[in-house]
Amino acid sequence: MDTIIPVVLCGGSGTRLWPRSRKACPKPFLPLVGDTTLFEATVLRCPAEAGFGAPIVVTGAAHLDHVESQLPDPARSTVIVEPEGKNTAAAIALAALRLPEDAVMLVCPSDHHIGDVAAFQAAAREAAALARQGWLVSFGIAATAPETGFGYLKRGDAISGSGGFAVAQFVEKPDLQRAIGFLADGGYAWNGGIFAFRAGTFLDELAAHRPALAEAVRASVAAGSEDGTRFHPDAATFALIEGESVDYAVMENTSRAAMVPATMAWSDIGNWQALHDALDQDEAGNAVRGPAELVDCTHVLVDSDGPHVSVIGARDLIVVVDEGNVLVCTRDGAQKVGKLSGAVNQ
Repeated sequence: MDTIIPVVLCGGSGTRLWPRSRKACPKPFLPLVGDTTLFEATVLRCPAEAGFGAPIVVTGAAHLDHVESQLPDPARSTVIVEPEGKNTAAAIALAALRLPEDAVMLVCPSDHHIGDVAAFQAAAREAAALARQGWLVSFGIAATAPETGFGYLKRGDAISGSGGFAVAQFVEKPDLQRAIGFLADGGYAWNGGIFAFRAGTFLDELAAHRPALAEAVRASVAAGSEDGTRFHPDAATFALIEGESVDYAVMENTSRAAMVPATMAWSDIGNWQALHDALDQDEAGNAVRGPAELVDCTHVLVDSDGPHVSVIGARDLIVVVDEGNVLVCTRDGAQKVGKLSGAVNQ
């Protein structure tokens, strides 16, 4: 099978983008950068004419309406409805078990922004070529700052005949001094959670390193049911799974971990500061969405759904107005938005 099958993981609540992102309509389903939602953009980056097959979306019942209403071609797509969230290893295994063993899966989060689509597609083709050789491939996203909110990949030996490398080490989120050292070293990349591997290879590695998880997912698929383009795993069997991320369950344990370098204007849009960085800005670094007037401001983001916002003499400030809720924070404070009571409860 030469086509690459996009597997889009669609969950989470995006609480650090409150008040715009809420439980009823979380981050993936919002048009935060441009006119399309992050979920729509994820699917549209993988068209048939660029070598991609019909997408598989793994989501929960709470997001099902959003997914099906925003899929560019619902009849061509498959939606796997998780009975409950069990983290990424189980979600990916569900998709793998619905594919031929030789199918190459490209696993993508549904809520990332990628500014350079051509670079993304080129990296996907490179990763798919390695996946067909039996590698489990991560996108090594070019680090542009000493970020402490991402895991890192340490580049190992070059893989002959490709542009990829073995992964020498998976590194947990570092403190600032280590992150500065990684950036200066040049041999480290961000781990953005985008992967490519053959379905059979992934399932073999999952069974080798997390046999109970692998068996429970397999049983839930065997006892599952189809409903048009939807597939429902068996809820009782799925409930037995102990959830774990694909990084912990498989990628950090396999001896076949590889990476392809990817410089593609990537952002996880993980908070308001990250969104500000991804938006078009004026010469003073300000970005405005909605009615606003900024005077003598530097690095200010204003995002309003209606009320006119006026800001004078501010620096490194974020102002968000959404359905009567107002958020004001510094860029440094953006990481803590998810702790607000509104973000937790709304």
